[in-house]
Amino acid sequence: MDIWRPAYVGVGSNLNEPRAQVRSAVERLAQLPVTRVVLTSRLYASRPFGPVEQPDFVNAVVGLLTRLEAPALFAHLRAMEAAMGRPEKRQRWGPRVIDLDLLSYGFEQRQEASLTLPHPGIVERNFVLYPLAEIAPDLDLPGLGRVAELAARVTSEGLRPL
Repeated sequence: MDIWRPAYVGVGSNLNEPRAQVRSAVERLAQLPVTRVVLTSRLYASRPFGPVEQPDFVNAVVGLLTRLEAPALFAHLRAMEAAMGRPEKRQRWGPRVIDLDLLSYGFEQRQEASLTLPHPGIVERNFVLYPLAEIAPDLDLPGLGRVAELAARVTSEGLRPL
């Protein structure tokens, strides 16, 4: 089908000038086929998630309209990460030059080995919820709830707008 669907992508980096990496990723998202960037949050600094000692992250969320199906969009995000220098094998929760997470895609719910929608980590990650609430507070994430309500349940500890 040739339908425009909303999708939200989390963007993060904590290596090689993270602000520049995040901005470059947003520019690259705008170059995807049959896809338009329609909303971009501010940049946020956040403490790393998980047990690995590493620099703070720079995060943002980008709202897209796309005609790509979810698996095709996800494949483009993986290819973009590789093109920007992210190795295929990497440490879980480790430092990264770029991280692109498909947070949600329309009202789709999907649970597969390679792709789960909405992204399962959204509800516990302030570095995703705060920027997402900035651009889409009324977005209803299937099975999870409204973004503004989810964001109100997590603290902003370790997170600050840049």
